[in-house]
Amino acid sequence: MFLNVHSQYSLRYGIMDIEDLVQEAKLHGIGAFALTDINNATGALRFIRRCAKLARGTAQTEKEDFEPAYQLKPITGIDFRADNNCRYVGIARSREGMRQLNSHLTDYQLRGEPFGSRAPVLSEVFIIYPFRQAPADLLAHEYVGIRADELNQLYGKLNAELKSKLVCWQPVTVRDKYDYRLHEYLRAIDCNTLLAKVDDTRKCRPDERFMTAEKLAASYASYPFICENTRRLVDNCDLSGYLEEPKAKNKKHFTGSAEDDRSLLRKLTYEAFPYRYAADDREARARVEKELAVIEKLEFVSYFLIVYDMIRFSTSRGFYHVGRGSGANSIVAYCLKITDVDPMDLDLYFERFLNEQRSSPPDFDIDYAWNEREEVQRYMFGKYGSEHVALLGTMSTFGDRAVIREIGKVLGLPKSEIDEFSDPARSGLHRENAMFQRIMRVYERLRKMPNQRSIHSGGIIISEEPLSYYTALDLPPKGLPTVQWDMYEAEEIGFEKFDVLSQRGIGHIREAVELVRENRQQTVDIHNFKSFKQDPLLNANLRNAQAIGCFYIESPAMRQLLGKLNCSDYLTLVAASSIIRPGVAGSGMMKTYIENYHNPEGVKYLHPVMETHLKETFGVMVYQEDVIKICHHFAGLDLSDSDVLRRAMSGKFRSEKEFAKLVQRFFDSARRLGRDESTITEVWRQVSSFAGFSFSKAHSASFAVESYQSLYLKTYFPKEFMVAVLNNYGGFYPRWVYVHELKKTGARVHLPCVNQSEIQVSITGNDVWLGFAGIQGLEKKVACSIVEQRTAGGKFRNLGDFLKRSQTGLEQALILARLGALRFTGRTKKELLWDIHDFLGHRPQMSKVPELFELAKKTFTLPELEHSELEDAYNELELLGYPLGVDMFSLLKTSYRGDVPAARLREKIGQTVKMVGNYVCEKPVRMRNNGKMWFGTFLDAAGDFFDTVHFPGASNGYPFRGRGCYLILGKVIADFGVPSVEVQQFAKLDIRLNPAAAG
Repeated sequence: MFLNVHSQYSLRYGIMDIEDLVQEAKLHGIGAFALTDINNATGALRFIRRCAKLARGTAQTEKEDFEPAYQLKPITGIDFRADNNCRYVGIARSREGMRQLNSHLTDYQLRGEPFGSRAPVLSEVFIIYPFRQAPADLLAHEYVGIRADELNQLYGKLNAELKSKLVCWQPVTVRDKYDYRLHEYLRAIDCNTLLAKVDDTRKCRPDERFMTAEKLAASYASYPFICENTRRLVDNCDLSGYLEEPKAKNKKHFTGSAEDDRSLLRKLTYEAFPYRYAADDREARARVEKELAVIEKLEFVSYFLIVYDMIRFSTSRGFYHVGRGSGANSIVAYCLKITDVDPMDLDLYFERFLNEQRSSPPDFDIDYAWNEREEVQRYMFGKYGSEHVALLGTMSTFGDRAVIREIGKVLGLPKSEIDEFSDPARSGLHRENAMFQRIMRVYERLRKMPNQRSIHSGGIIISEEPLSYYTALDLPPKGLPTVQWDMYEAEEIGFEKFDVLSQRGIGHIREAVELVRENRQQTVDIHNFKSFKQDPLLNANLRNAQAIGCFYIESPAMRQLLGKLNCSDYLTLVAASSIIRPGVAGSGMMKTYIENYHNPEGVKYLHPVMETHLKETFGVMVYQEDVIKICHHFAGLDLSDSDVLRRAMSGKFRSEKEFAKLVQRFFDSARRLGRDESTITEVWRQVSSFAGFSFSKAHSASFAVESYQSLYLKTYFPKEFMVAVLNNYGGFYPRWVYVHELKKTGARVHLPCVNQSEIQVSITGNDVWLGFAGIQGLEKKVACSIVEQRTAGGKFRNLGDFLKRSQTGLEQALILARLGALRFTGRTKKELLWDIHDFLGHRPQMSKVPELFELAKKTFTLPELEHSELEDAYNELELLGYPLGVDMFSLLKTSYRGDVPAARLREKIGQTVKMVGNYVCEKPVRMRNNGKMWFGTFLDAAGDFFDTVHFPGASNGYPFRGRGCYLILGKVIADFGVPSVEVQQFAKLDIRLNPAAAG
């Protein structure tokens, strides 16, 4: 009887989630209703599953509360709206009808058009028009929804045809007056206006609620046939087809049949085997056979083949990739070059990736360079067809405290008051403020609600059936169709996603390999990792943290951790890649790991179970597998629940209620095993603080492989590697740090030049030319024109030739002159400024019309114009962001460079030192008492890094003041042999005045 029900998925409109709607229906004794969210079907399948579970009832078990069976017939559809005006509502008669609705919605979403006033003919769909908008010529499947308060308008209009088309129209959006007020807030936020100014046409009506079937029938008592029409419509809807499907929804076969898929995967694996292992390696072959048997049994063959085909395509295009995540546990994936992690070497067990008990579908995480991923995605869309491929969506909530600002805005509060209320550090000061209390009450109701649909970081869905059976598609700014639900719903429906991700570190590696081939005529097999990890020079650089630009190991925290571990091998780096994560550090277990690493004989295990299962990691949970082991062996949870608990703490779990039950089961099960209460509490503290941020061992190993590959290139081809880092927009540090590192390699680094430079940084032999892309204020079209004209017509002969051919205007030409990019002319910068004004005057640019004769340009004798390196440095600071010709120390008024260089800090532990450092970066950390401390990173005059620690007392009195050089007074401290300076006094040093500004 309720044919227009909205859930929270009617974004910034609906109030109730699916569970709330079901419970409300149950409370009112309702046997059926139609979930019709606005322009989406996000919650449709979740609603169908919930009704099916409700109908079955839930037995009393250890894992679930008892819930008696209740028959609620699920009906689904879509409320099609344009500018909040309901054009019509489509109700699916069947599974095929849901496909038609999703296809219709997708068509309009992808074209970006509003819905018209008339619905298309959809054979398995009932269309319902609002009474005041219904067309006169209704088709057989079309109906008119009439509200109870509109019945008086039937007078004089009722005829036999209309009589057969009228159905009850009682929309449902809210539960009560409190929900309605929250709905008003949502509408105000959506309309970006004051709460009091939201027009009634943009809101639901206060009476859009569930009521008992008897009460609803009573409101239509004068026209009982309307209720009969509605019942017939409801009775003619049957979505049971969704409950009869097989669980797996991915593309079933890569080749066309399961047998051909199995043969192909086996053939490809054994053809690739000799690249990774000796032909007679029986242990590796046995592992291959074991994995193939599991892959075939669990019908995961096509998944492997689809990923392999993606890798084959990207490799053929010269792209480099990294396969990571739990998929790196597979020797089949290793043979097929999906990953570069050898599972035999690290004793990685395949069951972590794929096993019959695994509660969630596994997936491969494949990383590409940031500027190559889209081509791979488009290949997937082209190969498997638009009806079967889409990006995975995601659903953001109002949980971000930024929504407090939105609530304040719709209440009309001044910006200063909103700033106060939204600052978490000051929220405690406003607890007694009535307006703040009001805002927080609204925030608490809103924070778990979905706010907007977006795109998952890299997930792709490839389906056997058309995706329209399960979802409509959006077209976000990304430009590729995207499903309307997230990874949790995908998992529930039965889709295994393909994660095609991107990162800049891969761009570094890929471009460095290309540059080595072009600049040195050498080929690098970057996948030959086995030789890398045995290289003593690489391991020495790892131990000495000489890794600026290298993926995941260049940050100050990682540099220090590598030093504390004295890390000089692959296995230690694998562990370091996981313990650097916030969970381990935040729980205090990173320090414990380092202590135990250096003193393995003195490890004090929390419980014998820890010694049995965590001996490899010195009693500390380092990997996700460790969390699963401890939940299983210490607390007695089964492996499935242990994995679910681990995933829940990673944020990959939707139900807080179910999570709370799992936590309680952890404690109850551990107590039944006789574990000591204090030990249980401490184990849980470690598990809960760590699990949410942990990596699987295979994932850490993948990161470590990529780190080694970067370090290999940095060690043997440092110039090409640093150029690649710059061209892929750096990493952890500002751009100037990588230019500094490039200069340390001995390369001759040149300022941009219109006759030499490309858009990006380029290298020829030992000469490196900075590119036009790094010049602040230079327009992209100007940079492109310079390169295009030089390529087509040769180098520019003189200034006039340059201005005419490149069509560079006055402002842009002045930028190039000030940076020295026009130095090929032989004129000084200041002479060029005169020349450019003389050529262009008030004209935007020179005429490009060819001249029959080139007229001689008048020359003028200019007085001698002053010039200084200091002025050049200021120009470079302004236009590049850093001086290239000199370092920042050369700009200081003082010649003092400190008493102790960074290289000698180890000799000064416990002593107070005075240093001068060029600021690189800082990191604030909130302490347990809510105070703040800072960690700083600096370069000394010799170009060596050193780190500083600023405790609250010192940091408050001596704050960071941005880029520049600082005088630092502090005590040298050491943590596991790694020195840093605990700052006592701290001041930014003055620099010499710009001569141009002084003039």
